[in-house]
Amino acid sequence: MFTATSLSGGKREQYAQLAEQARALLAGERDRIANAANLSALVSHALPGLNWVGFYFFDGTELVVGPFQGLPACVRIPLDKGVCGAAARSRETQRIDDVHAFPGHIACDAASRSELVVPLVHAGELLGVFDLDSPEPARFDVEDQQGLEAIARIYLEALP
Repeated sequence: MFTATSLSGGKREQYAQLAEQARALLAGERDRIANAANLSALVSHALPGLNWVGFYFFDGTELVVGPFQGLPACVRIPLDKGVCGAAARSRETQRIDDVHAFPGHIACDAASRSELVVPLVHAGELLGVFDLDSPEPARFDVEDQQGLEAIARIYLEALP
């Protein structure tokens, strides 16, 4: 049975510990929905200052909500809308200090102030995005981005 432990040390050490926990949690499981659900829960409970953690999957046309932790979410996001759409379209991580200043921001939860979205590309194809929201302005820094991109890679490595 998997057991999450509290993170300790500086931010880099905490993300290294979280990555170890993610690898252990996903070990041997190849189902993308099961892994997305467990990873959303793990990250949501491990990191402070978040109000939404989850996945959107690309259906060939738009992003469709997948497993998440937080308030009910927007179900569909076009690739030309919002931070998630920008990450999916550009295939580059979007780290936004103030979502209200982001052109085309979609306010699924009015409490969200900052957002980090990591695109999920598997075998050269867009699978979706890993999305984190915070009620704190500028919640995510470069270390958060690097740590969460590593978590996203662990998710992708578990896929068949």
